[in-house]
Amino acid sequence: MGVGDVSKRILLGRKLRSSQLGETLLPKRIALPVFASDALSSVAYAPDEVFIMLAVAGASAYVWSPWIGLAVALVMLTVVASYRQTVHAYPSGGGDYEVATVNLGRSAGVTVASALLVDYVLTVAVSISSAAQYAAGAIPSLIGHEAMAASAAVVLLTALNLRGVRESGTFFAVPTYLFMVAILGMCALGLLRLTFGHLPEAESAHLKITPEEGWEGPLNQIALFFLLARAFSSGCAALTGVEAISNGVPAFQRPKSQNAATTLLLLGLIAVTMMLSVIILAKQMGIRYVDPHHLENLRQAAGGALPDGYDQHPVISQIAAGVFSDFSPGFYFVVSVTGIILVLAANTAFNGFPVLGSILAQDGLAPRALGSRGDRLAYSNGIVFLAVMAIVLILAFDAQTTKLIQLYIVGVFVSFNLSQLGMIRHWTRHLATERDPSERRRMQRSRMINTFGLGMTSVVLVIVLITKFLSGAWITIIAMILFFLLMQGIRKHYDRVAEELAADDQDKVMPTRVHAIVLVSKLHKPTLRALAFAKATRPNTLEAVYVGIDAESTDRLLEEWDERGIDVPLKVLHSPYRELTRPIVDYAVAIRSAHPRGVVAVYIPEYVVGRWWEQLLHNQTALRLKGRLLFTPGVMVTSVPYQLRSSRIALDREAREETRVHAGDLRSGRARDN
Repeated sequence: MGVGDVSKRILLGRKLRSSQLGETLLPKRIALPVFASDALSSVAYAPDEVFIMLAVAGASAYVWSPWIGLAVALVMLTVVASYRQTVHAYPSGGGDYEVATVNLGRSAGVTVASALLVDYVLTVAVSISSAAQYAAGAIPSLIGHEAMAASAAVVLLTALNLRGVRESGTFFAVPTYLFMVAILGMCALGLLRLTFGHLPEAESAHLKITPEEGWEGPLNQIALFFLLARAFSSGCAALTGVEAISNGVPAFQRPKSQNAATTLLLLGLIAVTMMLSVIILAKQMGIRYVDPHHLENLRQAAGGALPDGYDQHPVISQIAAGVFSDFSPGFYFVVSVTGIILVLAANTAFNGFPVLGSILAQDGLAPRALGSRGDRLAYSNGIVFLAVMAIVLILAFDAQTTKLIQLYIVGVFVSFNLSQLGMIRHWTRHLATERDPSERRRMQRSRMINTFGLGMTSVVLVIVLITKFLSGAWITIIAMILFFLLMQGIRKHYDRVAEELAADDQDKVMPTRVHAIVLVSKLHKPTLRALAFAKATRPNTLEAVYVGIDAESTDRLLEEWDERGIDVPLKVLHSPYRELTRPIVDYAVAIRSAHPRGVVAVYIPEYVVGRWWEQLLHNQTALRLKGRLLFTPGVMVTSVPYQLRSSRIALDREAREETRVHAGDLRSGRARDN
């Protein structure tokens, strides 16, 4: 096994057969952390964004934070209920894209796909960047290097996901469940201490918030509405990731739809409980939290400026420090698993993006390479593409969550709205033909749920566009338009190629003549084999062609050609500028021009080697020549291989790999016990 193969097997593990696809399906206990980690991890930054937005008008605006939380919770539960209808009606894994395409047309489907693709990339960028900020707070040496740390985390996640969905899911399950235990346990203890009057104040409770310019005085109704709308739109970041389950239904064990619907319900209940508890505790503990780039708005109780180097800890960190004031291990446990879950939250996108990419590839809207499964039955090309796009965003925005989050959730609410509209049309269409009363009642109930969901998500989308457009949402909209145009262009290209490749009667017409050319570099065994093979094809004309660079080598070849009595004429193409490729291409074009209805068959002798470094030493001229000839009409290129002794190494390596028994093969029935 070569160095490259060994490295690949260490990184990814052994290959899996296509028949083993069923072994990669996820039970609910693994599917929950795999698909829900994104929505659950939003507890680590969605409440922070709510308090940042309200802090614009000063700490007095924090009185609205529980109501903002309740509004976000209502929208989340509505979206969860709506998607439970989707996973039952469309279990194939197309999710919003399939719903919109089937019920609203291809343009609507491409719009949803472009929105989801952008949102998946932002999910990775935001989650990993937020984790890098947590890590920098715990490890001072990372301060200033958050972007590089985040990029390294993306590379690590990519490697884990390339090993397969089930393996990555098993790896991520424990940290996700630990995060649930940590946050729910912290909130339960905090609410218990609040009930008995022993809840301490947060570390920032003694600070004052100076309202930003224009927000100092009492707010009129319009200003208050705009403030609450901004806070609500930022809090809706908690809804990202909910749609991933509808895209990942094929990854669930049977019954797929039922398991996916159950996982959706668990996700909604857990996420809502965690988010509301964090917001309530933060308000009760008097947390003061502002935009990290405007720390000058925080002042000491006496009105003085904060000391240089003041570090504003995230909301969860401040709550944990207060709740576990007498038990420091509890604080470190909460902060640690929160940082870890923010890294792993990106795994939701690593599961949803490749599946969506594969569906788009099948529909001709994305490169077909995205529809190919890798060695571990994961959509490897989609995983790598997502990682590259996320790293570009992280580096471009220097891993600053506050800037990245302004680009967030626009795409996901576009897909929410079109999906709900598509589901309404789906139920209306089926109601027109359904006659069973009980089934009709079920469909009418589902349509009502989707109608209510459409109303809620439409309002949120309008609020998000109004409040976030100038803050960066316009970048997301432009990215969605670019993806839309790109996918439409890819589809047109595939349609045009299919039209060109369609067989017709003209394809049966035989060429008038075949002019065969055997390329000669030396008179050795590969050349003689190529000549023999060319003769066996019985062309109308056969000749050997040699490019003469210097007179001495040319004379020596001509002399040896005559001595051996080879019955194929040898034509010498003189090349005064020492070029090898152009003279052959020009000669083939000239022959083709003289006989437009004929073909020119070019036979190229090539060495077959067994070691990777040997490939660098051979066949480079043949590779360049084939690349040029492929664009020449009427020219056919044939490689005539000659196996060197080292080629047996590769053959023996493949044979050993095929017969080698791997760990677990006997237990799973892939090998016999002799």
